[in-house]
Amino acid sequence: MAKLHFFYSTMNAGKSTALLQTNHNFIENNLKTLVFIPKVSEKSLPKVSSRIGIKIDAIAADSQFNFFKYLKQQDFTNIKSIFIDEAQFLKRKQIDQLSKIADKLKIPVLCYGLRTNFLGELFEGSSRLLSIADNLHEIKTICSMCTKKATMVIRLDSNGDAQTDGEEITLGGNELYKSVCRKHYRKITKLF
Repeated sequence: MAKLHFFYSTMNAGKSTALLQTNHNFIENNLKTLVFIPKVSEKSLPKVSSRIGIKIDAIAADSQFNFFKYLKQQDFTNIKSIFIDEAQFLKRKQIDQLSKIADKLKIPVLCYGLRTNFLGELFEGSSRLLSIADNLHEIKTICSMCTKKATMVIRLDSNGDAQTDGEEITLGGNELYKSVCRKHYRKITKLF
């Protein structure tokens, strides 16, 4: 039986690296895969890239993209796995489409993404994945301020202070986001 998997963590845990490695293992064994990434802005490149420098081309999926319909229009019989990077940016209906692919087309779907945003709230895609995924896999990393497990993400402004409001999605990397434990998140943001 094919399953819907959700690999989640904070920033800098190696989610994209894990996706790239697993996809590589399939390809090395002559197994066909499809790799998708949500298109969250016009600047978004259709690539999955890791901070360690590895990258591959991916199929861009905007908020209206229908995964199930796309696969039904392809010759999907040889596809052995589907990979989704940045799955937190998907819509609820898109996660439901991915579950339908696993259930009806019998293709495993592996989603990788953040669990929560900088306000400590679930992303729409992550919320749905946590609700319906067959398997949940936490990828662990450490707090940037201590050695505890990081479970939260803070977003920094131009002065290096934590933001406690604003748009949910602002693209950036280490210069903008830091992974922290709940204790440091609470201390820095004072959101709860």
